[in-house]
Formats: sequence, structure tokens, C-alpha cells
Amino acid sequence: MKTIADILKEIRPEFDFTTSTDFKADGMLDSFDMVTLVATLDKTYGISISGADIVPENFQNLETIAALLRKNGVQP
Repeated sequence: MKTIADILKEIRPEFDFTTSTDFKADGMLDSFDMVTLVATLDKTYGISISGADIVPENFQNLETIAALLRKNGVQP
């Protein structure tokens, strides 16, 4: 199964997401990228991320995305 970093690399291959602690502040993800990421995570892991959880704080870095997946029953 793809890792979170693999999925992010497919969306924005020009960035190394393992080196950032704040993807939005570092200009690595914009709002369109977040929507794409949510759709990809839903499809990849067979989950449905709630609209209430689609906030920048949950997509700040690899750890916050992993926490969101765990909240949805996935062990990334």
C-alpha cells in the first residue's frame, strides 16, 4: 500500500514532503492539492474523510495526516 509520502509525491512531485513541518506555509500544498489529497486518501484507504476534518491543521505535515487517517480507522 502507498505511504502518505508516496501519495503526496504523486500530487506534487517537485517537493520532498519528508523535510517539511508545515506544507501550506512552505508552499507545498494549496487548497486544490488538499482536495486532491483527500480524494486520493479516501480512495486508497477505503475511507470517507468528513468535511469537518478537511481543515489545514489536519494536512500540515506527515504526522497530522497520519493522525487524521488513524481517526478514520487506518493505520498508516
